[in-house]
Amino acid sequence: MNNALNGKIALVTGGTSGIGLATAKELIAQGAKVYITGRREAELEKALIALGDAATGIRADASQLADLDKVYGQIAEQAGRLDILFANAGGGDMLPLGEITEEHFDRIFATNVRGVLFTVQKALPLLSNGSSVILTGSTVSVMGTANFSVYSASKAAVRNFARSWALDLQGRGVRINVVSPGPIKTPGLGDLVPEEQRQGLFDALAAQVPLQRIGEPEEVGKAVAFLASDAASFINATELFVDGGMAQI
Repeated sequence: MNNALNGKIALVTGGTSGIGLATAKELIAQGAKVYITGRREAELEKALIALGDAATGIRADASQLADLDKVYGQIAEQAGRLDILFANAGGGDMLPLGEITEEHFDRIFATNVRGVLFTVQKALPLLSNGSSVILTGSTVSVMGTANFSVYSASKAAVRNFARSWALDLQGRGVRINVVSPGPIKTPGLGDLVPEEQRQGLFDALAAQVPLQRIGEPEEVGKAVAFLASDAASFINATELFVDGGMAQI
């Protein structure tokens, strides 16, 4: 068993499925005590059963500041500090330029940009010296993707957050990095298309990846755990692509 994160206190937002859940499992496997958030109580309870006693769930919407206050209030009371923050909550759907609505834009930016900003800002009083903040980016922030411009722009904003916040946090001993997945087999990816088109989407994406497959959530979880660990102690303001080479060629 890898005990690289033994005794660490971690928060994973959007931790009930996909990359968030897989990362929570990996952090626990490496010795951390993990708090997860999710918007839906039923999914939160299901995730906690999968994670076991080292996990604590808090129902919260990362785009709602009052919910974030509740999350950090509970962590402050129960743990007193935070060593690892994985600001992962986010998502998006597809619309071509001519059909983008205010609701589409506001919903995606509320979670992916506004939510990430205040998730990190409100964590600052709890972050310990030497702590690690990891943001979820995406390969689409550096690649053009048809019908996905709002989501892509939100992830480009996340990438710049890490660059700028690394300067804002100088002297705090806090590292901030971005993990940018390529196509990963998650419920969110599958939900972009009707169920009968899902396998076709996976196959089309796999054909664009040099490794000729799409990734698994656990592969992103291991990358996040690395960035959270002391093995990454001199890695700051960077972007780690977990994409099978998709955005690199």
